[in-house]
Amino acid sequence: MAKPQDRSSRDRPASAKLRLVFMGTPDFAVPALRVLAADYDIVAVYCQPPRPKGRGMRLTPQAVHQAADELELLVRVPERFDQAAADELARLAPDLLVVVAYGLILPEALLALPRLGAINGHASILPRWRGAAPIHRAIEAGDKQTGVSVMMMDKGLDTGAVILERHIDIADTDTTGTLHDKLAHLTATALAEAIPMLADGSAALTPQDHDQAIYAHKITDAEAELNFTHKTTDILNKVRAFSPWPAAWMMIKQGDKSQRLNVLAATTASAKPTPTTIAGKSGAILGKGETGGMVIATADGAIELTQVKPAGKASMSGRDYLNGYPMPDHIITAADRD
Repeated sequence: MAKPQDRSSRDRPASAKLRLVFMGTPDFAVPALRVLAADYDIVAVYCQPPRPKGRGMRLTPQAVHQAADELELLVRVPERFDQAAADELARLAPDLLVVVAYGLILPEALLALPRLGAINGHASILPRWRGAAPIHRAIEAGDKQTGVSVMMMDKGLDTGAVILERHIDIADTDTTGTLHDKLAHLTATALAEAIPMLADGSAALTPQDHDQAIYAHKITDAEAELNFTHKTTDILNKVRAFSPWPAAWMMIKQGDKSQRLNVLAATTASAKPTPTTIAGKSGAILGKGETGGMVIATADGAIELTQVKPAGKASMSGRDYLNGYPMPDHIITAADRD
């Protein structure tokens, strides 16, 4: 077991004597847990229960659960916060709840239980992109900047007063996968900065402007289907936003067979077809592009598929796909299937 590295009292914040309960579930929350475990007394870690995973569908502890076990921390995995779970949390007598992507609704009474309340590390600059999928939605919308907000929790969904924000640029090459990792580490450092401020009373709480709120609704697989009647930039944003999960996709037809093709990366086709070539033909397959991938017409140009994943196969470059599979006859749109 790997315990958090011990730090001298000179290096630790004055708030280190706080009793924290950490609540988080996926790998996004792991950096925050590790950073806080180095400085604070984490009396318990709460995460969602183990779920079936893999080909054998074996019950597998969540990422935060696994990290907490490595740190030799007490772990609790309630399915919901009924009275028994609430009573157990009360007996821990935490000074502060720290929540990062937990995934369970916490009753309002529970938020008021700790002396300092409950704080949440959220992967957006609130009130923009409240809700379940802020990273996906920021990239899909073409945002140039995002960040993290540390806020006090209240009964609403990501509606509490903000303690601090930390901003980060979204690179043109960022996907949800790469931005996820950047924001996970930024959340960890932001929480480590916010907790001492909250403990010594220096935190300035800024209410959110609820009129400016935009919600990042859960991602569905159906919305990840590419629509080539849209503009090139919008299509490329969707590919980046849904990479690696759930993956943008399209249905292709080859002879009498149709299959799903996931699109993990794409780029603007370097040699754009002329308007006369593609007039009225958004979604037409135009051949191979500069890197050897499939080129598809959009509403205002064309894209080249640079990384794809055929159904039941590993991901591969666009070039390798066309080296191993025939060029599809055409794309089957949602309208074609209706």
